[in-house]
Amino acid sequence: MGTLSGKIAWITGAGTGIGRAGARALAAAGATTILSGRRSAELESVSAGIADAGGHAEVEVLDIVDRAAVDQVLKRIMDRHGQLDMLINSAGLNVPNRRWADITTQAWNTVIDVDLNGAFNVSHASLGVMRKQRDGLIVNVSSMASQRVNGVSGTAYTAAKHALNAMNESINFENCHLGIRACALCPGEVATEILEKRPVPPSPEDRARMVQEDDVGKTILFIAEMPAHVCLNEIHITPTWNRGYLGAADRQIRRDD
Repeated sequence: MGTLSGKIAWITGAGTGIGRAGARALAAAGATTILSGRRSAELESVSAGIADAGGHAEVEVLDIVDRAAVDQVLKRIMDRHGQLDMLINSAGLNVPNRRWADITTQAWNTVIDVDLNGAFNVSHASLGVMRKQRDGLIVNVSSMASQRVNGVSGTAYTAAKHALNAMNESINFENCHLGIRACALCPGEVATEILEKRPVPPSPEDRARMVQEDDVGKTILFIAEMPAHVCLNEIHITPTWNRGYLGAADRQIRRDD
């Protein structure tokens, strides 16, 4: 019996990166994992890997921007399992044209729609269930971009993550008396697929020094295994060799000008 046996965990952005790592870690601890994302093939691959490792996963293809679809997926989860113990919202994206010099209205809307509005959609829907249960955990995967402005993350992503952290803490403020906990998990640079969307993708050598997706997966499991009387409001996880401290990333942005 794993530490999370009997728990139902819904993970968005589960087909790649941090969401994939979180799903694997939770499933290994015994949770039933509901894998959501926009690309069916990636979700099925993660599900198969979890099954091969002895875990249990179900696939629910979803675009979290579509609130009606979010509600339909949640209804199916509740019809099958009758509970939702945790939501891990790891769905997120960025765009290459992310600076004031080249960002477009369409690019801004794309990032805000997924990284903020989509996070609201799944959090708001899940809270409807958790408030009735008087129990539940929400982990919103944010970013160190929520803490400071830099030249790497870009205008829309930085704005979305600042707002996401405020939204996340408002969940605690309004729902802590109902046994609900929310954590804004703020990674620094993580070696995942999203790095390919940067105007200048980091080198393999730099990626090897970054936080790895499984490091964040272990952190998600750590949050999930905390006793119900503990709320980890916000966690920062960054590389020891931190390009933000060293200035390497921002210097690259300025060279591009």
